Amino acid sequence: MTSQFQTTSLPPALTSAASDSEARPAGDRVTHLRVDEASETQRIDNYLAKVLKGVPKSHIYRILRSGEVRVNKKRVDAEYRLQLGDEVRVPPIRIAETAAKPSVSNIKVKLAEQVIYEDDAMLALNKPAGMAVHGGSGISLGVIEQLRLERPQAKFLELVHRLDRETSGVLMIAKKRSALTALHDAMRHHRMDKRYLMLVQGQWLDSKRKVTLDLQKYVTEEGERRVQVVDEPLLNTEPGGRKSLKATGIVAKRHAAKGKFEVETQVSETWFYLRENLGAYSFLQAKLITGRTHQLRVQLSHLGFPILGDDKYGDFALNKQLSKQGLKRMFLHSSETRIAHPLTGEPLHLVAPLPIELESFLQQQRQLKLIK
Repeated sequence: MTSQFQTTSLPPALTSAASDSEARPAGDRVTHLRVDEASETQRIDNYLAKVLKGVPKSHIYRILRSGEVRVNKKRVDAEYRLQLGDEVRVPPIRIAETAAKPSVSNIKVKLAEQVIYEDDAMLALNKPAGMAVHGGSGISLGVIEQLRLERPQAKFLELVHRLDRETSGVLMIAKKRSALTALHDAMRHHRMDKRYLMLVQGQWLDSKRKVTLDLQKYVTEEGERRVQVVDEPLLNTEPGGRKSLKATGIVAKRHAAKGKFEVETQVSETWFYLRENLGAYSFLQAKLITGRTHQLRVQLSHLGFPILGDDKYGDFALNKQLSKQGLKRMFLHSSETRIAHPLTGEPLHLVAPLPIELESFLQQQRQLKLIK
């Protein structure tokens, strides 16, 4: 039986420190890596997991505890955050064999035409509907994996935030760790104006309406994760309530008809604006205040205005009819984002035009309204 790791037996040998984006640890000698901007502020354990692909995390923590890993010739613990220019000593280690990556010439370019903004710090895409932002759960290539394949020379590419698989629109990618940190900070402190467009079932009457609801995640009997609105979330004094959950890390669950519910709830807030009434449907714009999982979909469904084409929280019978009329996806689009540039502070206005399939369906409904 062959081992999945390359064995090492040669004695350690010092190498000159190379940029961490230009060199990778060798299996037969000590390697010294110089921390560049792509890894600045990253925890040493996460950094080692990145450069030692295939090596179990347990082994990484062992070589940290034993002092075999040194930063600037000193021992560090797993929580140490790297600084620009740090020299990391990586000992000889067994590195997992990996399958050969596809050559660039064999990669189907999917995202080059979707770029709506780019500079040295970040880029923004108009993400196509049906494409997950990252791989997993049976998806081999998401946006970030595809982008890394299309840009093998890129030193750093990381998702700033997420969009649901069936949602199209503005998706930000950081090209520098400093940009990623700054964008996350802006999002955390609500210094971002993110707008969505959606077509919903029913006649929305308010020109402007703020919706605030408590959301709770649960798992269905089929094992799928869902979110629902809870009218009476557990109090802080109850086991598993918000304060005790935060303080002790206890995740209490209770059984219900639809599955198992996580006791922790999250407040969701959105401003909704009426753009157009189209008879049986309403064209809305939403401004996110919070960014919870499935926030817009769950809020609108709870209020009786499900998003057209939503296969999780929508009107399934109506969706079937709409598919025959040409709407074969969810009508939810991240249309624009206003945020300060993460490094320069200059205002950015990122705009993703409404996809042609959504624009065509919208025009179709406008024509039908005129006929009626």
